Amino acid sequence: MTSLLPLIVFAVVALGAGLQRVAGMGLGLIAATILSIVIGPVEGVLIVNVLAIFTAIGTSWAARHDIEWRHFWLIAPVMVFGSVPAAILITRIDKSGLQVLVGATLLIALTTVTWGKQKIPTVTHPAWAMIAGVIGGFTNTLAAIAGPVITVYAQASRWPHHQFAATLQPLFIVTGLLSVSTKLIFGAGTLSDTHWTIWAGGFAGLVVGVFLGSKLARRVPRDKARILAITVAIAGAISALVHGLEGLLLHG
Repeated sequence: MTSLLPLIVFAVVALGAGLQRVAGMGLGLIAATILSIVIGPVEGVLIVNVLAIFTAIGTSWAARHDIEWRHFWLIAPVMVFGSVPAAILITRIDKSGLQVLVGATLLIALTTVTWGKQKIPTVTHPAWAMIAGVIGGFTNTLAAIAGPVITVYAQASRWPHHQFAATLQPLFIVTGLLSVSTKLIFGAGTLSDTHWTIWAGGFAGLVVGVFLGSKLARRVPRDKARILAITVAIAGAISALVHGLEGLLLHG
């Protein structure tokens, strides 16, 4: 498995980055859950946090004309209030428990976004955007997933989809930087232990995924790409949850 890890990372990151370029999110949904299984919930998520920053920089530039900065400034600054507690939590929970938490968090978020959107009430107060920012900061540091949380707010506030998808990209830059920095500060992860071949596979997958995603973005409807991303993410979340529960039962 060790010799195949760079190839697995390449394939997973390429798929996630490509879907993010087409649908607005995908890297965290797909890569975080799969890499948390094959590499580990701490290192795997941290790798995705780093790669997500670079993906979001490229997609932010591509979508710059649709970014709604008013919402960005409501959400981005408060993400730190979710990121810090998540980094502390990571230092106080074992790997199997963390894997269960990662899988469960993603499943709850995806279930709400996919099947609960019709029941989400309409909200108008700016405080709801800030609440989404805090929760998004927490879930991104914990599991590299801020997108589903912000999606719930976007659906509740009736935020136009093209503006929401574009504004997600600079938000991913902010929450990615916060997730990496808080983990390093609180000792919840390190970048020095990851082998260079893993980083090579990740960045190669990033380049290929963004390139192919840019080509497909003109041909594949956002809704279909989003459905694919969510489907793969649900399968990955269930796998992470089962894998973590298995670890807890065997070693608990």
